Amino acid sequence: MILDVSATVMFLTAYPRLHRQPYNMHVQMENCMFGRQMEMELVLNFLLHTPSCSSRLDRFDVLPIVGPGSCGKSTLIAHVCNDERVRDHFSQIAFFCHGTARDEDIAILTDGYAHNRKLLIVFEVVGELSDDLWQRLCYLSTSCATSGSKIIITSRSDKITELGTTQTMTLKDLPHEAFWYFFKVITFGSTDPGMHPRLAYLAMEISKTLKGSLVSANITARVLKADFSIQHWCKILKFTRGSVVEKHQSMVGAHPHDRLIETKPKPLYLRRLGQTSADLFISSQYQTCSSQEELPEITLQDVLYGGVKPRGSFKVLAWKSPLPPYRCYIRSICL
Repeated sequence: MILDVSATVMFLTAYPRLHRQPYNMHVQMENCMFGRQMEMELVLNFLLHTPSCSSRLDRFDVLPIVGPGSCGKSTLIAHVCNDERVRDHFSQIAFFCHGTARDEDIAILTDGYAHNRKLLIVFEVVGELSDDLWQRLCYLSTSCATSGSKIIITSRSDKITELGTTQTMTLKDLPHEAFWYFFKVITFGSTDPGMHPRLAYLAMEISKTLKGSLVSANITARVLKADFSIQHWCKILKFTRGSVVEKHQSMVGAHPHDRLIETKPKPLYLRRLGQTSADLFISSQYQTCSSQEELPEITLQDVLYGGVKPRGSFKVLAWKSPLPPYRCYIRSICL
């Protein structure tokens, strides 16, 4: 029997210490390319080690990357271009976020050619690749290229495969198990989900309603982290499952994510949290870089989950990537 504090201290010190590693998976996640390690190595090999495939020195080597919307094409490229080896290898990295070639961008690249610099151009095709758009890109390659310069071109359409000088890389949505792991880490952060089994179960059910959408995962994770209560998470599950997924399927016969990932995305019909009649009509979406235009002050999270009540037609910021070139996902909404 332990009679006093001194005896308690002696009793406890007689046992070996149990060292418990702090739960820090969220920190590791931010410093790596989750779920795309093999693809990242293939892109790095193309950029750093693959010899020129072209017989002309005035043409870029081109790597096409094809995949549905919101599968991680832009995130993969952002991680690759943020790699120190890539930044040291190329004198300049140019991003075309709209899928357009602006005169001022061409001027910058032409200046790079004048100084005999090795260039990497990341060209993201939004929608269909028009002949005019590709001719602009060809002009870039013929007027600005130096030996060893490279192009990465991404699109939802497999029509870009004919533009490649190497084998096309095809990305697909993450498997559900991998997507659930990703969602769990960004949702719980430094909190060990094993200590909160009921919340972990709710988070898994919510992840199933998102159907692999990485943008939706980031938005929903922020909403859940704002209130670690069973009641709040149950409310979010009911909302995403009923007011978002089931309502959209009953209206148009498809999951919202399926409409977004098509080569030509179709409009979405959604409902705000806590509202029974105020439907949202998302008419269009596009990506941009934060430095190219003024971003909307209202976020999609504000409209779906918050107290913001704008009317009419307006644009919202769905998500902003934390990696250069800080790609932003914009939605046009009518309420």
